[in-house]
Amino acid sequence: MKDRIYLSKTSSITSIDNNFIEGESISRFEKSLEVYFENKKHIVALNSGTSAIHLALILSGVTEGDEVLCQSFTFVATANPILYQKANPIFIDSELDTQNMCPYYLEEAIKSRIEAGKKPKAIILVHLYGMPAKIDEIASIAKKYDIILIEDAAEALGSHYKEQKCGTFGNFGILSFNNNKIITTFGGGALICNTLKEKDKAVFLATQSKDKAVHYQHSEIGFNYRMSPFLAEIGNEQLSKLEEKIQKHRDNNLFYQTLFKEIKGVTLLKEFNLDWFSNHWLTCIFIDNNIANFTSDDLRIELEKDNIEARPQWKPMHLQPLFKDSIYFGGNNAEVLFKKGLCLPSGSCLSREEKERIKKSILKVIPQK
Repeated sequence: MKDRIYLSKTSSITSIDNNFIEGESISRFEKSLEVYFENKKHIVALNSGTSAIHLALILSGVTEGDEVLCQSFTFVATANPILYQKANPIFIDSELDTQNMCPYYLEEAIKSRIEAGKKPKAIILVHLYGMPAKIDEIASIAKKYDIILIEDAAEALGSHYKEQKCGTFGNFGILSFNNNKIITTFGGGALICNTLKEKDKAVFLATQSKDKAVHYQHSEIGFNYRMSPFLAEIGNEQLSKLEEKIQKHRDNNLFYQTLFKEIKGVTLLKEFNLDWFSNHWLTCIFIDNNIANFTSDDLRIELEKDNIEARPQWKPMHLQPLFKDSIYFGGNNAEVLFKKGLCLPSGSCLSREEKERIKKSILKVIPQK
């Protein structure tokens, strides 16, 4: 049989073979991820983690006027897709052990909204900074009230709870392969589905919802959300280095644990029992300035003077101007974490010399005995 002649086909610009052009790269990346998740899930490779959350909401049946319970202490990409669907976010405070969604306030919110005649359609929790949430409790609550659970595991590839991987506890999970994540495709994400039917529907939606026809026909709204084959090839190469990268991030966390061990008033975000395993995508510290005699901003500014990047932890969504009219359930944990928390340099490429620079800069701020 002669080679097929295509209407429009770009010649390869790399050493990658023609499978790159014809889309098999995406399938290979998806299959590699499915193998990583022990072939118990179905993966859709997309152009971002945000796209994955949006598709998860669509597949969950979230439409205009519905309510979605969402972790407040997170990046805005977790919450924005709720607005894409013209739904209403209901924000939930965090607990301090994991800094993730508080199960107590989650159930309080569900009870309150049901009493108001507005049962929430879905829950979006986040495994923030790679730290698994109290997923057993949250999944139990979701099941109790028959509410769809979406796990934002954008920062948690490689993290697990009781040896089960983050992103696999709920109805849907999402991953991000943005430039700063554990592995990167330089922009990309994935949707984790429980069934092949869900995967097929997600692929349909992500490729402009093209009906089965010789001509281009569309019966519902679609999106240009599919990952490019070129980025999928990068993902395949990166995935082979996942365990190595996780270990480097965990080594960074141990470095900071040792550095701050004797410093009163400074607490690291770390596993608090053996059920938790974090990839420690970012190492974060909480500084009680009343005890430490310096603030998180004091430390951030000193690091900046030495050309070392650090940043405050996420500003909670319920404090953002965009969501000023949204309902919030909780106390002030998320707000305190924002005001007193700091994300420290945590990349897998940190060298011994760079760690020494960081150490010297941090010690400038710590009051001498």
